[in-house]
Amino acid sequence: MTHLPKRKFLSSPAVYPCEDISPDVLLPSLISLCGEILAKRVSGLYPIHRRVVLEAVREVGLLLVFFEEVFSCGFGGLPESAVMCLLELHFALQKIQFLLHDCGQRGAQFWILMRSNLVLSEFRVQIRSIATALDVLPLESINVSPEAKELVRLLSMQTWTVEIELSKCDDLTIRTVRSVLNQFKQGLDPDQQDLKRVLDHLQIRNWSDCDDELSFLEQELFTFMEEENNNEVPLLGSLIGFMLYCRVVIFNSMDFKQFERKEPTTRLTSIDWLNPEGLQCPISLELMTDPVMVSSGQTYDRASIKKWIKSGCRTCPVTGKLLISTDLVPNLAIRRLVEQYCRRNNILIDELSTKPKRTVDKTAVPFSPASAGAIRQAVSFLVRKVSKTGTEERRKAIYEMRKLSKSNNFHRVCLVEADAIPWLLYVLSSSDSFIQDNAVAVLLNLSKHPSGQKAIFESGGIGLIIDIIKYGFKVEAKQNAAAVLFYLSSVEEYRVEIGNISDAVPTLVQLLRDGMYRGKKNAAVSLFALIESPENHPKVISAGAVPVLVSLLKSERSDIVYDSVAILEKIAERHEGTIEIIKCSGIARVVGVLGSSTSRSGKEHCVSLLLFLCTNAGAAVVSELGKMPALMAELYRLVIEGTAEARRKARSLLDLIHNRNESEYPVVIEPTRIQDRVIHVL
Repeated sequence: MTHLPKRKFLSSPAVYPCEDISPDVLLPSLISLCGEILAKRVSGLYPIHRRVVLEAVREVGLLLVFFEEVFSCGFGGLPESAVMCLLELHFALQKIQFLLHDCGQRGAQFWILMRSNLVLSEFRVQIRSIATALDVLPLESINVSPEAKELVRLLSMQTWTVEIELSKCDDLTIRTVRSVLNQFKQGLDPDQQDLKRVLDHLQIRNWSDCDDELSFLEQELFTFMEEENNNEVPLLGSLIGFMLYCRVVIFNSMDFKQFERKEPTTRLTSIDWLNPEGLQCPISLELMTDPVMVSSGQTYDRASIKKWIKSGCRTCPVTGKLLISTDLVPNLAIRRLVEQYCRRNNILIDELSTKPKRTVDKTAVPFSPASAGAIRQAVSFLVRKVSKTGTEERRKAIYEMRKLSKSNNFHRVCLVEADAIPWLLYVLSSSDSFIQDNAVAVLLNLSKHPSGQKAIFESGGIGLIIDIIKYGFKVEAKQNAAAVLFYLSSVEEYRVEIGNISDAVPTLVQLLRDGMYRGKKNAAVSLFALIESPENHPKVISAGAVPVLVSLLKSERSDIVYDSVAILEKIAERHEGTIEIIKCSGIARVVGVLGSSTSRSGKEHCVSLLLFLCTNAGAAVVSELGKMPALMAELYRLVIEGTAEARRKARSLLDLIHNRNESEYPVVIEPTRIQDRVIHVL
């Protein structure tokens, strides 16, 4: 069977065969094309425009009978005019094949219905094209039976007279959809019977069918947004709101077998030869299909970090450091690992490309008033379900919240405004691990928005989040809870309050020591944010963070190493922190990281940390550093190749070491030579 080319939905990129094509090539192609179209009569469901679709298929079936007889009777004497007619038929049949493929596509029925004028117009044009070609076909000069010729004449007459119009059922369904959208626009809940009639007509019978329709509409939205075609965006936004409301309200249960089959296409849950968590974006926690590096050396999925920067944030989400540049550099190494991992584990992902990963609306503005109304009504319904219903309905409601809050800020705001957060915090103590896991995931998504951070804090959620880190049923719940704490601790006014909770810092330190990769990562960035407040310095030290951080300097994960160095750098700013690092034999470890690091920011953190150690601990540390030839070579290299800040810090450290050496060994050291060397480098 021919594989249809990748194309825009409801487009027909047919190729007109060359005019000098020989009949012995053209006729088999026509027969094959007709066969493929007729196969869709079996495979296609066609709930929309069914009568028109069946008419088109019927005509193709009659054409196939004619083509096969022409082929079997010999076609060596076909006149040029007959070949030209066959070329026109080939072109029209290609377009009909595209139309039938789109009309039968799973998940596309709602859009097919609402684009009825376009669909019917295209069918009308192609069926009339067939009629025109048959009218001028020189039947008398073609060697076929009289019955075959009569068949073509009848077909020509029928194609001119057939009515290609909107059916009454389709028309009534469209009117119902428009009525429901108007109710959403006014903030009203529509009659569920109206919704069910629409879904029945579209043959949407379960939660997964509804989710497929929603996913398709979102993909269409991507297409029109990429083309900057705003004409269809409001309608698509309204239809997305309609279908989202149906998925939330109409279907009481999710078919989890279908869900489990689809889930691996977007999330990694198994570990083979490579830890999949290392291929997940720290922001979205999804597979990085387009990994890029920022100036801090961290890697993110392009769409996620672009959204972060566009929202006004100018810091690295993981390290909290100010981004000196918003340039994004493709990380080809991570990209290759993603491809290898997916091939190795038979994981289906969207086609990787250098284009940014397309995502649904990332702004706080919905695409239409009807869409906004539908989403608000759906959110209110979900909050009621969580607050009043039993386990099964609560499970579905919380999972729906998770999907809603995943990528859309408007959805997050609606959830916060509907007072979802107090109920989400309430169910954290549930004995159902599914409820707990998904509730934490929703809170993580909501904590990415300022209103969500405020609501969690004011609802007294910090202590409950810490309890999940300690006692959560699933590892993922613990990791997500630590990420929630990071987003909360990124707000300056919350840091002291978090640090004042007795279990907060010790719990993060324990996760940093014993957690899996993402748990360690989230714990590290949370500690880094907390230690930005001076009040939390002694708490981090007394919780035993320094020995854990020093031990992590030998980690195989470079990002964990750099995170640990960054935290130790902040700890070393205070005298008691410096003493603790020295006690743990941290100096040699830091020098080792400096020598092995390939990250410019990582090297800068190492040098800065060593400077603080020298400043706060004095001559003993400086003397120890001076006995490390490998360190001196790295410092000179930084003076030449480092960033402006790294060069300044490296020179300061070199000055300290040289001055100490001069006072201890005045004969061995040649000050002028060293000074000349430094001046020459500058």
